[in-house]
Amino acid sequence: MKALVAQELCGPSGLVYTDVPDPVPAPGSVLVDVRAAGVCYPDLLLIGGQYQLKLEPPFIPGTEVAGVVRSAPEGSGFAPGDRVYGMTMLGGFAEQAAIPLVGALPTPPELDDAQAVSLLVNYVTMYFALKRRADLQPGETVLVLGAGGGVGTAAIQVAKAMEARVVAVVHRETARDFVTSLGADVVLPMTEGWSKAVREHTDGLGVDVVVDPVGGDPFDEAIRAMAPEGRLLVLGFAAGGIPTVKVNRLLLRNVGVLGVGWREFVTARPEAQAEITRGVADLVSAGLRPPEPQRYPLAEGRAALESLAAGGVFGKVVLTP
Repeated sequence: MKALVAQELCGPSGLVYTDVPDPVPAPGSVLVDVRAAGVCYPDLLLIGGQYQLKLEPPFIPGTEVAGVVRSAPEGSGFAPGDRVYGMTMLGGFAEQAAIPLVGALPTPPELDDAQAVSLLVNYVTMYFALKRRADLQPGETVLVLGAGGGVGTAAIQVAKAMEARVVAVVHRETARDFVTSLGADVVLPMTEGWSKAVREHTDGLGVDVVVDPVGGDPFDEAIRAMAPEGRLLVLGFAAGGIPTVKVNRLLLRNVGVLGVGWREFVTARPEAQAEITRGVADLVSAGLRPPEPQRYPLAEGRAALESLAAGGVFGKVVLTP
């Protein structure tokens, strides 16, 4: 089969589209003909040697896949020809991949494969973040940083589906129309002192929840934009810097900072996976639809990851056969 292989830990330039042996699924895995593979920011970190999981090349990146079952263990509930999507450990950027049964789900009939794969990291993470970590309530206001990216896209749509008001902040002016189309109530540029504008759009009260996949300097500014009893959700550090906070600021403002590590949480509490994925499926049944992803052929996967690294992507990037 064909696959996109990381031959060196130097970022997208180390990826090579080449022939590799067909995968042999481990016991308890479903073998899938991949119709869509999701690309996410951790993939960039992994192939650059910057992720907490350190791998020696060569290896096939990719953890989000959707496609058609080729083979499945007896009694698994899946049969050849079924549509399925789920999380792999690795190996998703290929024509075939194995999904552990614990992470395999029937593809919602309302979605095509590329839309379904868009749900796996971003939407599941954001439902976990807003529902379980932040306990978001209808009518509360959510501030989304990095609103034009994959996490930001999911944050806006999930928050709106949970009946929240959304203030989105973008650092790319070209993202404004895209973010508005997702349902954001207010879209603001990340210019100097942007927290003041957030307060102006919340009648001086500030926001109840902050979604921060950015880190760096915007983290400090976001704390200034929070209402009393606000919750700031830490999802990543796309800006490159891991921020710190003086805890007296949390005390005086009566706000909290919450970590959101979905993969780590479900590893410790695997029973939570069914609860969270069921919640996302309910939102899809109620009408949530991921925006059309940016699709690249698998053979052009290097270009897809280069575009993501350069900040040229709105929403989700997906590789197709």
